[in-house]
Amino acid sequence: MSFKKKMLLLGGGHAEIPLIQAAQSLGWYVITTGNAREGLGHPYADKNVFADFSDKDAMLELAKSEGVTAVCSGCNDFALLSTVYVCEKLGLPGHDSYATSLEIHHKDKYRALATRLGIPTPRALVVRSVADFEAAIAQLTFPIIVKPVDLTGGKGIHRAATADEAHEAYKDACSRTRQDHIVVEEFVQGTNHGFSAMLVKGKVAFAFSDNEQYYINKYMVSGANSPSTSSDKTLAMLREYSERIARELNLVDGILHIQYIERADGTPVIIEICRRPPGDLYIKFVKYATGIDYPKFIVMAETGEDISSIADVPTQGFWLRHCIMAGPEIENGSTVRDVTFASEIQGNIVEKFLWYKPGEKIDDKLLYKAGIVFFKFDSLAEMQDKTARMPCLAQIVTE
Repeated sequence: MSFKKKMLLLGGGHAEIPLIQAAQSLGWYVITTGNAREGLGHPYADKNVFADFSDKDAMLELAKSEGVTAVCSGCNDFALLSTVYVCEKLGLPGHDSYATSLEIHHKDKYRALATRLGIPTPRALVVRSVADFEAAIAQLTFPIIVKPVDLTGGKGIHRAATADEAHEAYKDACSRTRQDHIVVEEFVQGTNHGFSAMLVKGKVAFAFSDNEQYYINKYMVSGANSPSTSSDKTLAMLREYSERIARELNLVDGILHIQYIERADGTPVIIEICRRPPGDLYIKFVKYATGIDYPKFIVMAETGEDISSIADVPTQGFWLRHCIMAGPEIENGSTVRDVTFASEIQGNIVEKFLWYKPGEKIDDKLLYKAGIVFFKFDSLAEMQDKTARMPCLAQIVTE
């Protein structure tokens, strides 16, 4: 079968499956790429070309050789930056410039942008040397957060309550980053949330918000439920901040995803921001909770199609997206035997997407996931109760 349109999608993991399916429903022939040949998304694509999607020049050559007319980012910042680079070089629509994308996706540049625009952000300092680091921890109030500027998923991020802890965190962050600097910032106290918007002509045309959950890894989201506990006032502030950023950077239509900490006074402090889809099937979560085909609108935006038809609807019902992760009792090197679900949540399960294999070993329990499950509840109270107990209700069994 021949297709008129060929797309290169940078990524091929489980997180990219909704994007691949949405693109195909829009008539695209989808070519996925990435180093991880075992990625669960690759079999869904029309073609796989395995290569390092963080190598933007290699991606440019791949796009040229395949003759694609669109490039879409997977759920990874390196994928996004390579995508916008390729599109800028080839004159393809649907993306901001490479320079603009760096302002959003590199944490030090975004902190500077937010400060300039008067948007609440943690007090942060850029560190390029040991001397810079010593000066930073002398100026900032503990506890502090030490993080690479270019990584996501909690990689290399540490909270430090003392100078000794800060020095260990500094070493780890420096060992992981691909840049010549890191960021050190003050810890913000509050509740953690996500805010995912679609911009149309610089305005928020659709917005979704959630409450984030964390398990033993305090810097990797293990779950998200919706509707959010954030007030209408707080969410209105996030819409205004999003539009302020869009005006300043002249952002193209499409997704703007934010992670924020809500202080006790309702102020949303933005800690992460990106223009690519969030991972772990978050965009499918949005689709379940609102009825809006979020993956489809993301692909439409990234291929230059008009997305002004998107409707701004709130969450319909009570939903949870939960990652099945290892508990504190599980040791590294343990062998996975099964994943079990308590009888009281069986009726809440809408979809299970489990990829664990019995007999596989857990090398790093802070990063290991056995799958993702979507739940729907009958009430807010049920959602809150079962979300709080979910690590006990859905468990990895090891031997």
